[in-house]
Amino acid sequence: MTATMSPPLGSRLDTVLGRFTMYRLVLWVLAVLAGYSLLLNVLGWLTFGLPEMIAHLTLCLGLTYGSNRAIAALFHVRPHSESSLITGLLLYFLFWPTQFSAGLQYLDLAGVALACVLASVSKYALAWRGRHIFNPAAAGAFLTGLTGLNIATWWVATPAMLWLVLPGVLLVLYRVRKLLMAALFTVVAVSIVAVELLGSGMTLAEALWQPLAQRPVLFFVGFMLTEPLTLPPRRWQQLVLAAVVGVLFAVPYNLGVVANSPELALLVGNALAFIAGQRSRVLLRFRGARPLTPTTTELTFQPEHPVRFTPGQYIELNLPHTGADRKGRRRVFSLTSPPETAELSIGVGTAQPLSTAKQSLLALAPGDELTATTVGGDFVLPRDPARPVLLVAAGIGITPYLSQLTGSAGGDRDVVLLYLARTASELAYAAELERAGVRVIARLSDGSVPPAFMQDAGQARIDGAALKELVPDIAGRDVYVSGSPSSVRSLRAAARRAGARRIHVDSFAGY
Repeated sequence: MTATMSPPLGSRLDTVLGRFTMYRLVLWVLAVLAGYSLLLNVLGWLTFGLPEMIAHLTLCLGLTYGSNRAIAALFHVRPHSESSLITGLLLYFLFWPTQFSAGLQYLDLAGVALACVLASVSKYALAWRGRHIFNPAAAGAFLTGLTGLNIATWWVATPAMLWLVLPGVLLVLYRVRKLLMAALFTVVAVSIVAVELLGSGMTLAEALWQPLAQRPVLFFVGFMLTEPLTLPPRRWQQLVLAAVVGVLFAVPYNLGVVANSPELALLVGNALAFIAGQRSRVLLRFRGARPLTPTTTELTFQPEHPVRFTPGQYIELNLPHTGADRKGRRRVFSLTSPPETAELSIGVGTAQPLSTAKQSLLALAPGDELTATTVGGDFVLPRDPARPVLLVAAGIGITPYLSQLTGSAGGDRDVVLLYLARTASELAYAAELERAGVRVIARLSDGSVPPAFMQDAGQARIDGAALKELVPDIAGRDVYVSGSPSSVRSLRAAARRAGARRIHVDSFAGY
């Protein structure tokens, strides 16, 4: 009998979550939480009243969806339906369901309705060159509070809801790789609140439990603070933002016109992130494509305005197309061109089957335009050029290294590149790598012979011992690993066993 090894939990989770866009996952999690809240009401654990909750949910979803489509038509742009539904669900949890026991509460209903419409308007009015600046739900809730019609109560922060809020938040944070940022915000916010509660006579356990169970710390960080479109591009910037927003979230203050609230803390954080990041929509005009290998293609674009980025960072493209699959129309690609060039290029895997987004990308004709929503990432080389590096690329994982090895970024850094591919014909950018002049080690699984300038590592599996033999000084190098999640997980473990101390990873989920 042959024993089979089941993939690790992380690998299986990556595979499942990789089938969904961030928007689709957040939408499903919030929808499950909404259904759970209705169930809690039926069981008597929430006391809003089922008709009131259903009416509240219908109002939030209907108005955000409808107003978003109307405003999009006014601005002649394609509406993002999933985004509007997410905003509606967030507002459902932010505003208290209007009670009908004492008659129809027109002002309360008007306040919720205004928040929904203002949330949709904020995506277009509070925007800069096509990019919205503020979280729409927070903007709608904050502006409505200023009118006095209604205020956000964040009723989702109840112990009964916590049973599903916590796993839902963890799932989303794992998907967007923001667990560290969320942890920092949570520690800062909970610590500040706990100190205040300890001063009022609570025990330590009570002081820690109260902000987690009865304040919207987890819901806020899982579904709003870590929204990718309103985050700065670098991890250190995101961590600073988490700490700053944590303080604004937890410290009580009253400035007369405004007082501390979760929505105001988030809006301030959004403004800081906007200042730190790419402050405009990136309009790209397609120039052309060239095949790199039988399963890889390079595409080149001319940006309307210069794009700031650091070699190794990615760009998220918005690819509107009909019949989009369940992963949606946004895809992330590493930039392969150096920052000083006028054009932007990306390398795309084109092995079958192709996603609908890739099909639309490959169908572009010269002159066609599309937009990018985000430029960012932390897969960048050490600032000190004297620090030697080992770059490990599995298949399409070669793409982030191109901008690092070409142009002015290459420099005289001590670089070793380990390139894993199936065959010699699948070694993309071979000419560029030869011109870069770095030491390249190729491991080809079919046993074919790599180009002469590459060292042949044979067909042996790259484990810790093999990696140590190929790069004896690995302990003194910063190690970078790029490729599919499963390849990255395996190669990172091999690097650790070989003695690597500083390892950076970049995963390409099935896109």
